[in-house]
Parts: sequence; C-alpha cells; structure tokens
Amino acid sequence: MKKIAVIIPCYNEVKTVAKVVKDYKKELPAADIYVYDNNSTDGTGEAAKKAGAIVRIEHRQGKGNVVRSMFRDINADCYLMVDGDGTYPADSAKEMCRLVLDDGVDMVIGDRLSSTYFKENKRRFHGFGNKLVRFLINLIFRSHIKDIMTGYRALSRDLVKACPVLSKGFEIETEMTIYALDKNFYIKEIPVNYKDREEGSESKLNTISDGMKVIITIARLFEEYKPMLFFGIISLVLLLVALILGVPVLAEYFSTGMVPRFPTLIVAGFLAVVSTLMLVCGIILQVVVKKQRETFEILLTQSRKDG
Repeated sequence: MKKIAVIIPCYNEVKTVAKVVKDYKKELPAADIYVYDNNSTDGTGEAAKKAGAIVRIEHRQGKGNVVRSMFRDINADCYLMVDGDGTYPADSAKEMCRLVLDDGVDMVIGDRLSSTYFKENKRRFHGFGNKLVRFLINLIFRSHIKDIMTGYRALSRDLVKACPVLSKGFEIETEMTIYALDKNFYIKEIPVNYKDREEGSESKLNTISDGMKVIITIARLFEEYKPMLFFGIISLVLLLVALILGVPVLAEYFSTGMVPRFPTLIVAGFLAVVSTLMLVCGIILQVVVKKQRETFEILLTQSRKDG
C-alpha cells in the first residue's frame, strides 16, 4: 500500500489546526498527518497533537525552513502539503493524491484563483500580487500555471527528494513551481475551494516585504535557470544604449573628420564591451545549465532504479 503524508507547516494557528488535522484524517484515514510547529507561542503544537497529528518542531523561523525539514525527514509516496489556517477544505485531497499515486503526476497544484479566491480573500493587494507573480513566471518560463503561490499541493517522492529548498520564507511555493517547470516534472492543476481565514486568525504574510522576496526569488531563478535569456536581455539593453550614444558621434566623425565628444564615445565603447561580455557569460552559463540538466536526468533515472 502506497504511503501518503499530509504535511502541515504551522505558526500560531491554534484556532484552526485541530480542525484541519481532523478534516484530513477523515478524508485520508490511512495517511500520516504531520504538523511542523514553527516556534508557535499559542499552543498550536499541543492542539495538533490532541487532534491526532504527529507533531515536530522546527526552530528556524520561516515557512521555507519548515518545508526543507519536512522534505528531508519524511518518507512517503505522496506528500500533500496544506496550510494550517483552514483556508483549504479537504474535499479535494483524495483526487490530488490519486493523481500523484495513480497517474504519475509530480506536482498537483490546488488552483484557488480559478475558484473562490477573489471572492473570499479580504486582504488588500494579495490578488494583485498573485496575478503579477503568475504573469512573470508564465512569461519567463513559457508556462500556463494559473496559481503559483498556493500552499495546497500534492507532490511525488521524486520531486520532494530532488527539490533543493533554498528559500527561508513564503517564497518557497514560487521556488518549487519554477524548479518543477525547469526540470520538466509533470505538473497538473485542479480548481480547489478557498475560504478566508476564520475571525481572529491572522495571516503571517506581509504583502510588501514578502512580495518583494518573491520577486527577488523569481529574478534569481531566472538568472540561474535561463542565463542565456537573462544575460541576453542585459546585453541587448547595453548594446542599444551604446548605439544611441555612439552612432551620432561616429556619424559626425565620418561627416567632418572631427570627434568633439570623446567622453560620449568612450562611454559608448565601454558599454559595447560590457554588452559583449554579458552575451559571452550567457552562452557559457547556458552550457553549464544544460549539462546540469543532463546530470539531473541521469541521477533521477538511477534513483528510480535503486528505489
């Protein structure tokens, strides 16, 4: 029988965590329910334990740190990741796990944005932030993901054990999605119901600071996973500026034989050199990335044989 692990990162969710544990126990009675308490001060861990969860402590603050420990510690065939705030009803859990276990999907994304999110969510700018992140990732990575930042996902063992979790905070969902896209894992989305937090339950997500961290993460992974495109854009911009500055000076030289604006010509030449260097960097790093992908595929195939 294949093993399912429901993994719930929690920080100060005493009002909702017990109900979340009970709901997923009812929906997936054979699954192990893990609650990772991230330094809660309101008794979240005790409430989860009383509800029947396996409770572990993660002392390093941040959702990314919690997810990293979950992925390292827990062994299962399917990992169902869900938030402890009660915003994701459990009625989609069986289907999400079935897609992983029976259909070979590596990441099932619980798509809130195509369902009730914009009607239920009361937090200002969160909808705009979700749309912006979705637009950027789909543009850069040529994908069609509808909900990038959802915390409701079912994951395969291959993806969990291969995914390097580097983020420390709420940008973890963005990092996992981009990694799965880059490594060509099988991704599928299903619409899931979403309901806003219960009264008295507060979100730990800071719209501005955490939103900036997500944008920085996208930029970092853009550079790492698509260096030719990243450095190619920089190279093109520098070249255009160099041409705008340098062409009038050269035209004047060919017309009069004089170069009255030497500083402008020097700056244009410097930018042209830097543009060339950026292009060369992109070409070299793209070769490195391609070799890394080849190595990854070999290691993944080998791990499946050993497993």
